[in-house]
Amino acid sequence: MDEIKKTLGVLIKAFAAFWGLAIVIVVVHEIYDGETGLVADNVKIVYWMETVSILLTVINVPLALKLFALVLKKKIDQVPLVDALRLYKRWSLIRLLLLFIPVLAGLTTYYMCMSTTGLLCAAIGLTASLFCVPTEQRLKADLLIE
Repeated sequence: MDEIKKTLGVLIKAFAAFWGLAIVIVVVHEIYDGETGLVADNVKIVYWMETVSILLTVINVPLALKLFALVLKKKIDQVPLVDALRLYKRWSLIRLLLLFIPVLAGLTTYYMCMSTTGLLCAAIGLTASLFCVPTEQRLKADLLIE
């Protein structure tokens, strides 16, 4: 049980850091006006930044959500509990990292290009992270612990 609490503690801290970093990026950009709209007048750069943000969102969000379910089923469920907790923690952190990539790209696109497309991509990544909120009940259900 102590190992479950440690794993859950790490995951909760990582989730809080995920949201905290996104909030810090927004606050810094709202306070510091230096780079806001820096490339908004260059149509080609805006197009490419929007395209990259959209592609990263379209690829990473389903990958993060579905890949974890596949790894859970194929690898994590078939090992002893201690190894399962280690793998669960690793793949949960990878999932959060995969979700943070479109958030970062979207916020960068939004503030560099003043394009709401970037803001939408960031919002999709942040919303998808709500499916990954670490709780003891979810951890036990995923690892089939009673």
